[in-house]
Amino acid sequence: MPRPVTISYPVAADHAAVALAAAQLFTDAALRAVQARGLARIAISGGSTPRTMLEFLADPAHPFRTQVPWDKLDLFWVDERSVPPDQPDSNYRMTREALLAHVPLPPERIHRIEGELDPEIAAARYESAIRNAFKLEGAQTPTFDLILLGMGEDGHTASLFPHTEALDNLASIAIANHVPQKDTWRITLTWPVINQGREVAFLIEGQPKAQVLHDVFLGPYQPETYPAQLIRPASGKLTLLLDRAAASKLPEPDLATQTGTLELK
Repeated sequence: MPRPVTISYPVAADHAAVALAAAQLFTDAALRAVQARGLARIAISGGSTPRTMLEFLADPAHPFRTQVPWDKLDLFWVDERSVPPDQPDSNYRMTREALLAHVPLPPERIHRIEGELDPEIAAARYESAIRNAFKLEGAQTPTFDLILLGMGEDGHTASLFPHTEALDNLASIAIANHVPQKDTWRITLTWPVINQGREVAFLIEGQPKAQVLHDVFLGPYQPETYPAQLIRPASGKLTLLLDRAAASKLPEPDLATQTGTLELK
């Protein structure tokens, strides 16, 4: 049975406002982690909203650029396509263009997924890189300080697609997942690892996401059909950063705070 979780969903006006809220979340999580443990470990996803968030973080016109403790930040990816890092579809390339080329993040703190390799080899190398970065032993698994996710119109998140083998993997940190729907391979963190994150947030926008957002969080529990339903963090808290269009089929947020709350049992 899924664990209970409290979902908080701040509703922003538009794409830029969602990305700005995500940049603030990223910055706050990094600062909290460094204050508590001396190091921040954050995993990000690809997509248009994360790209704008990263551009805000890199922009000298915004305070995030100087607030983020870049020298104490380890950056990871939630998932990656099986493409070289110079290809347009590469999540790493997007991050490099939007963020890494503009901020003083030490190269040794950038832990990319090697999408140009055979998917199984890339997944094994990424899991090894995570184990080394977190200094894990035996069956220990990592606890990221923040994991930022997206959600597809089919209810997938990370590269956990409906009715794929990755949904059944409870033991690995990172795996190669064949996605028949797209006739491709992806490398992804597993859902138990995502659920271990101290903070986990979805960035979701647009009217096309409204129905699936409703079905995932208000519909019956069918994780094989809607893999995003597997994301129920051990912290008991989950954040959805939404625009008005995406949130249109959820209960109305509080008028004063423009934040809604759901309790999932």
